[in-house]
Amino acid sequence: MFIWASTFIGLKSAMEHYGPYTVIFGRMVFAALCFIFFIKQFLKYDFTKKDIGYILLLALFEPCLYFIFEAKALQLTTASQAGMITSLMPLLTSIAAIFILKELVSKQFIFGSFLAVFGAVWLSLEATSSLSAPNPMLGNFLEFLAMCCAAGYTIVAKHLTYKFSAIFLTAIQAFVGVIFFIPFAAYELSVTPFVFSLEGLLWTMYLGVFATLGGYALYNFALTKIDASKASIFINLIPVFTLILAYFILNERLTYVEIFASFIILFGVFISQVKIVIPKTIYKIFKAI
Repeated sequence: MFIWASTFIGLKSAMEHYGPYTVIFGRMVFAALCFIFFIKQFLKYDFTKKDIGYILLLALFEPCLYFIFEAKALQLTTASQAGMITSLMPLLTSIAAIFILKELVSKQFIFGSFLAVFGAVWLSLEATSSLSAPNPMLGNFLEFLAMCCAAGYTIVAKHLTYKFSAIFLTAIQAFVGVIFFIPFAAYELSVTPFVFSLEGLLWTMYLGVFATLGGYALYNFALTKIDASKASIFINLIPVFTLILAYFILNERLTYVEIFASFIILFGVFISQVKIVIPKTIYKIFKAI
């Protein structure tokens, strides 16, 4: 989660030097290069048509759609606020599990969901435009769409981990990502003059090697050991790490109102995800009242 939190800082910094799709394409290329040595090992898998369908769906969620939404989001909002929106991901994963896995919904979950969404809307409304965040409301909404893709990715990845290794799933995301973003990067480079920047290159390499390879490999490996719903709860650490990193690296700061709205988001997600057991004596008192 710390590695993933740093991607908001990395993307924001890299896009100061290169276009968003150029950065994402470079990120996928550097990640894919790390997996070349594993290709022979990957060919040992037996693929069915259903497996291929799920793998393509996985890659469509992340990196394809996810990075399109997130790259544009970080052009419009701050890394701090985008990081805060990620706290909705466990909630969205649970909602997806309700519809796909037919899990039951509790009143506590509904209440927590309402609080989290209310906090996210409030955070976006309170955000002010600046040079680094020209349209934070739209940027936060695009980040929300990225989180919807992340939730879908988690559900599909959990299904695939029963048959495929974490390394394979991470590699297939990188390879598909390279192919998918070629036309986007090519168009961007055709309309925008390319100016080499060592700092931009280093941030892109970091995103490809450490963030993509390290972050996704660790998360996919975690999905082989614990349930998807439990794994998604750790996403709540991303906003905290992002705020700290954005404060020290990008000099970003939230107002007191935005901090309070962020607290409501985290509290709402906590309420929706954690089962609270009320002692019988207290329950009887409230019932009597």
